[in-house]
Amino acid sequence: MAETKYIFVTGGVVSSLGKGIISSSIGKLLQARGYNITIQKFDPYINIDPGTLNPYEHGECYVTADGMETDLDLGHYERFTGIQTTKANSMTTGRIYKSVIDKERRGDYLGKTIQVVPHITDEIKRNIKLLGQKYHYDFVITEIGGTIGDIESAPFMEAIRQMKWELGNRAVNVHLTYVPYLKAAQELKTKPTQHSVKELQSVGIQPDILVLRTEKHLSDQIRKKVAAFCNVDFDCVIQSEDVPSIYEVPVGMQDQGLDTAILKKVGEPIGEKPALGPWRAFLERRKNSKEEVHIGLVGKYDLQDAYKSIRESLSQAGTYNDHKTVITFINSEKITEDSVAELIKGQDGIVICPGFGQRGIEGKIIAAHYARVNDIPTFGICLGMQMMVIEFARNVLGYKDANSREMDEKTIHNVIDIMEEQKNITNMGGTMRLGQYECVLKQGSRVFDIYQKENIRERHRHRYEFNNSFEQEFERNGMMCVGRNPESDLVEIVEIPGMKWYIGTQFHPEYQSTVLKPHQLFVDFIKTAIKNQK
Repeated sequence: MAETKYIFVTGGVVSSLGKGIISSSIGKLLQARGYNITIQKFDPYINIDPGTLNPYEHGECYVTADGMETDLDLGHYERFTGIQTTKANSMTTGRIYKSVIDKERRGDYLGKTIQVVPHITDEIKRNIKLLGQKYHYDFVITEIGGTIGDIESAPFMEAIRQMKWELGNRAVNVHLTYVPYLKAAQELKTKPTQHSVKELQSVGIQPDILVLRTEKHLSDQIRKKVAAFCNVDFDCVIQSEDVPSIYEVPVGMQDQGLDTAILKKVGEPIGEKPALGPWRAFLERRKNSKEEVHIGLVGKYDLQDAYKSIRESLSQAGTYNDHKTVITFINSEKITEDSVAELIKGQDGIVICPGFGQRGIEGKIIAAHYARVNDIPTFGICLGMQMMVIEFARNVLGYKDANSREMDEKTIHNVIDIMEEQKNITNMGGTMRLGQYECVLKQGSRVFDIYQKENIRERHRHRYEFNNSFEQEFERNGMMCVGRNPESDLVEIVEIPGMKWYIGTQFHPEYQSTVLKPHQLFVDFIKTAIKNQK
């Protein structure tokens, strides 16, 4: 395959139809056929990145290996395909405009009047093509956030229109719409899809393939009707029915012939249908896992997507232990000394979640204390680890005012502190330890046994660190610092050796757990939680 081909995934009717899952599935299926692919997300909001967005607004913020704070869909891309995304895989309107304004200020446009067309659209096109030109991928899949008809996505649609015109059959549009079922009339309605396609055609884009999201099976008659009204070939009208797990989507899309339709459109040979062996084996194992393991997520964002990668990592780890992971969200704001036993009852293990800010942290500390005293398998991630450290300092070292500098500026027992070079930062965006850092594990420790190696690399997203001046006191009293960064000497992992599983990590291991390579910390944590239950 000589020149890079481009697949644009757009959405209509309503948002949250699962464009990210469809994009990931397309990537997975093309990979299985031997193509070299990457997937990128273009978000029409004006934030520079999702790093400063509240998780209630946009779900979790996913961090790439090179330290870019991105949309949670990049997590799906990596989990499904095993590729590593970078900052080039995530783009927002804010970054596009900033780049154009910076060029204008430098005089790059030689005094021209700067306009949405051509300047903004050219910048969008440049960013869409960047990865293909640099790494010579066979396919670059570009997902456009939002819904057709949104004011903010207009420049992106214009850029796609131009690219489809310029690239001919090297560019394909896959448009995702929704076919609602009206219960009272007992009918599936295709009108919203027709309107959505009309809207797309009105900006000059003719979709090549339609993926219809539906809760009920669509008859061939309905698909024929959509094909006729929308000028799309019948075999390019694909239905995506609701399935019990997102991981079944690639198999469903393959059975529907989505990858075949794409290859036909770009003039590539169709060849044999790939078997997707390891993927199907994972699904089989998942289906056969009847026993349950119960994990409590102790956090403050009562929203599925806020801890998306952690939930997926726990779920994958359950499958690899032949169990179904049942996750219960435990709101840390509701945890008190009186309620903790009742709230954690019935959990085989708990995860103390990451987060920022004061709200809900005392509940996390009480949960850590209860789990430590009762030897319940506990996994603290980022802020979760910091809460385990503070709890230990308060209740074992006897420093009742122990805290993080983030929560209490004045405490003299600042067991979690900010690094010198971070102290004068007032700007919230991108000023943390972000992305992949090296960590050296202590031989003989529990984490060393889990990883089976001394040097690991994990992704970070935090501003506050373990205060090394307290290290000896912690270790004398039984909390060991078992992983550290070789350059800065910062502590990355703490554990209490005698316990079933009491480990905290400064980094976010959930960012590296994929369907075919689950993260060993989660797998071991779930394994211990199952033993604990028995």
